[in-house]
Amino acid sequence: MKRGIKIARNLLKVYSAKCKPLCQEVGIPQTAFDILMFLADNPEFDTARDVVETRYIKANLVSVNVESLVREGYLKREKSLSDRRKTRLVCTEKAWPIVERGRQIQESFVKELFKNIDEQMRADFFQVLRILEDNLKQIKEEEA
Repeated sequence: MKRGIKIARNLLKVYSAKCKPLCQEVGIPQTAFDILMFLADNPEFDTARDVVETRYIKANLVSVNVESLVREGYLKREKSLSDRRKTRLVCTEKAWPIVERGRQIQESFVKELFKNIDEQMRADFFQVLRILEDNLKQIKEEEA
């Protein structure tokens, strides 16, 4: 268990280091970058609540960073057509060059991460992750 936690922390640390130059160049914090990438890569999630619940980022951090992204012109708020009480967060044209560069960083990072791992091992790894995800969901539901 300790090894798994150590690997997860190291994964986040190295990924953050890979993203840091882009964040510094465009002048946004890592959390704001993560929120922007999440919204761009997951169009089914488009509210601040979605970010909090899916990415497990504290609500106050999401609020501060979303406000900054809106103020800087990377996100805009739109009323939801399906629920007028919800406000959707939408990436603007200004955001897309950052998103594209972020995707390049992500792709390169994954390629480096899976270096020396064959296709079967990779498929097995993702199967184990899916099972773990299902188990976690079940544990969470049992506790609720």
